[in-house]
Amino acid sequence: MFHLFRYRIPAKYSEQFKETFSYINVRQVTALSSVLIAIALGVRITYLVYHKELVNMPNLFFYQILNGVQIGGSALFIIISAYILKSRSWSITARNIFVTLFCIFLLTTSFTVGYLFSQFNPKNTLTVFLTGIVAVSIFFAIELKHIVIISVYIVFLFIVAMIIPDISSLQKVLNIIMSGVLSMFLFACSRSSYYFKAEQFVKVKQLEEKNMEVQVLIQQKSEILGFVAHDLRNPLNNIEALTKMLLDEEEHKDSTEMQLILRSTRQAKHIIEDLLEVAHNDKNPFHLQHTNISDFMNGICENWQKNLNRERSINFKPAEPAITAAVNPSKLTRVIDNLIGNSLKFSNPETPIDIEVSRSATQCIIRITDLGIGIPTNLQDVLFDQFSKAGRPGLRGEKSVGLGLHISKQIIEQHGGSITVSSKENEGTTFQITIPLIAA
Repeated sequence: MFHLFRYRIPAKYSEQFKETFSYINVRQVTALSSVLIAIALGVRITYLVYHKELVNMPNLFFYQILNGVQIGGSALFIIISAYILKSRSWSITARNIFVTLFCIFLLTTSFTVGYLFSQFNPKNTLTVFLTGIVAVSIFFAIELKHIVIISVYIVFLFIVAMIIPDISSLQKVLNIIMSGVLSMFLFACSRSSYYFKAEQFVKVKQLEEKNMEVQVLIQQKSEILGFVAHDLRNPLNNIEALTKMLLDEEEHKDSTEMQLILRSTRQAKHIIEDLLEVAHNDKNPFHLQHTNISDFMNGICENWQKNLNRERSINFKPAEPAITAAVNPSKLTRVIDNLIGNSLKFSNPETPIDIEVSRSATQCIIRITDLGIGIPTNLQDVLFDQFSKAGRPGLRGEKSVGLGLHISKQIIEQHGGSITVSSKENEGTTFQITIPLIAA
């Protein structure tokens, strides 16, 4: 508890906090002044409507004066706070003094309302006065020296209020004690509110700093990936070209070692292309064009079927009627090729690959289904992560670095769509792509 009383916001964030909350406090003045003036106007209207019934009310004259002070004072604070927020020329200290004056005004008017109702007996003013105390402590983040001034003012207010009523010395002592209790209550509540507001502010700022650090690291990572991948391509291209030249020579034509070098070089180039895609996919927005998805998918399936030399069956079911969506053909082709390649990689040669295009009310749906080994449940959650641990060798030993599905997800999301997977081990896998339709 005592930690709250002596709490100081860390120096690194102190000025930012004071600057930010000095403006927030001024906006709270506007809000509370608006509520106060609405209540005061409501009371004034009630008096005008029920004038005959209220004309003999005790202390009516003082109520009318107080009502006018509330309306005029609240209006003045609204005007000044609007000026402060607009001009931005007031210092933090000036804004804090303004807020302190409003708190004193709020406490004074709430105290006076109860004071008049209780027939000038300070000890019976607590109900309305506590409302003012709670409002001050909850709605404002008040610096230590200012809340001390406000707390002392409460005691002063009770002492002044004891001048009018004719009460005993014991009653006066009890009132002073009560004012001290209320003063400490306000101080404790205000410091608690200040502490939690400050702690929340610090945590938000720290989170923003961490986010900035993460963004810088992501940027650096992308730059490093791009740099490394770009510089590796040239020597690999040379190795590939030299290997092809050697394989064209009669003495090396059937060399297993040369074939292995060529396959490894091509695999390394594919990995580098994936790295470059990851590094630049977020930076380079691509052009979208209106495309008949059924014709587009049919072309991809025919190309795959030709390359497979009828070893495998790729069954395509187009949508009826035709579906049009805005896509980047080359990027989407990469996604579909990757998914078909995965289906071939993880299923037996005698099983077909089924591809279907359909639609919902607002989306084009592409499903690619195989009857392969499936994906374990524990790997499905990380399947689309970068360098995913879900990367596994294919049934014929094909290697994977876990980038293909991550890149596919990036591309589909840049289309405004999504990609999901449904799979059971030893039963097969279905990848579903959804892309927004073009309105007819």
